[in-house]
Amino acid sequence: MKSTTLRRVAPLAALPLVLAACGGGGGSDAGGESGGGTTLSYWLWDANQQPAYQQCADAFHEANPDITVEITQNGWDDYWSGVSTGFVSETAPDVFTDHLSKYPEFVTQGQLLPLDDYVAADGVDLSQYSEGLADLWVGQDGHRYGLPKDWDTVAIFYNADMVADAGYAPEDLANLTWNPDDGGTYEQLIAHLTVDKNGVRGDEAGFDKNDVAVYGLGLPGSGGANGQTEWSMYTGTTGWTHTDVNPWGTHYNYDDERFQSTIAWWYSLIEKGYMPPPETTVGASMNDDFGAGKYALNVNGSWMINSYYGYDGINVGLAPTPVGPSGERASMFNGLADSIWAGTKHPDEAAKWVEFLGSTACQDLVGQAGVVFPAIPSSAELAKTSFADRGIDVDPFMVQVQDGTTFLFPITDHAADVNAIMQPAMDAVMGGTADVSSLTEANDEVNALFN
Repeated sequence: MKSTTLRRVAPLAALPLVLAACGGGGGSDAGGESGGGTTLSYWLWDANQQPAYQQCADAFHEANPDITVEITQNGWDDYWSGVSTGFVSETAPDVFTDHLSKYPEFVTQGQLLPLDDYVAADGVDLSQYSEGLADLWVGQDGHRYGLPKDWDTVAIFYNADMVADAGYAPEDLANLTWNPDDGGTYEQLIAHLTVDKNGVRGDEAGFDKNDVAVYGLGLPGSGGANGQTEWSMYTGTTGWTHTDVNPWGTHYNYDDERFQSTIAWWYSLIEKGYMPPPETTVGASMNDDFGAGKYALNVNGSWMINSYYGYDGINVGLAPTPVGPSGERASMFNGLADSIWAGTKHPDEAAKWVEFLGSTACQDLVGQAGVVFPAIPSSAELAKTSFADRGIDVDPFMVQVQDGTTFLFPITDHAADVNAIMQPAMDAVMGGTADVSSLTEANDEVNALFN
């Protein structure tokens, strides 16, 4: 991931007063630090967000001098292995950034502290968050395990110079259509943006699909069980859903013809030479290859905005995902939250910190930093303004939230096991070693987990 420098924001003048109003579930009872103070550990995985959350930690400490927050950042894989190891060794962080694909399993293991009593005692307004985000963090047992921190959608990053050289205008990319039969104007664009080593485009006679210089569309991976940035923006326009209900579905639908025909179309882009074969992307970063001029288009998440706009010499544009058979666009709507480890020695202080992370006082700072879209709409507008100040129009990420064309990240039990089955199954299909029909057998294995 290529990081960019975040714009640092001075603390708000009235912040201590705001913080004083953020209750903490009954006051401090902690020790272990000189003078009776408490040090909370807080973990996150995104280096781009760490500076903004350090501002939140500093502001929180200013209003609560007896509580210090120490932030640790690790990359995605190391982060989750560290959290899991910490649960076992009882060295997990007091508070950590949580993900919808992880928390159901953590709840089952008894590793998360319910927030219900704190939220009720301190009058946290759950309606302040973007619609649906707070509901995602209520488990099957009816207890709350997180307060929303941000949300994300997907959109198309494109090399504006390549698009212009191909004869397309930004408004063309804003009105793309897609279907699983011939790919619509979306595939036409991808084909025309693909160029072989002799300068022949993918839709021109003589195109050599075995010697491609620029692929029209980058390949981030096979997408595993959820396909957030890979294929869900297509399947979401066909009427297909991951599970029978969401959240807490108990039946997956990878055997559905609508899903399999979409994946067959997606794989056809590799066969036609418009998208790279998976074996050529091992160990590579799709966004770095975009920055190196190897891809004209990338579909990726809003958390990657600063990375894409940080490449020297690349004129980047943004477009919404294409309109599909439903007549609408589609994007997975994911939302992170902050959770408390059940083994924390400082539950009251941890709850106070989590409530602050979920307040406008912190989310305004994160919004002004312009790195992600906070869960509180007014704070997300600050992020939009921050991006605009740097010449980045982020409407392609926000339009689907405004139009109501998003669908929720699938939340079920057995998420790790589901992905352990679907990842190799999808890898085989996209690698050309298994037919798309093999996903029916994988689907049977997945659903057997719920029997």
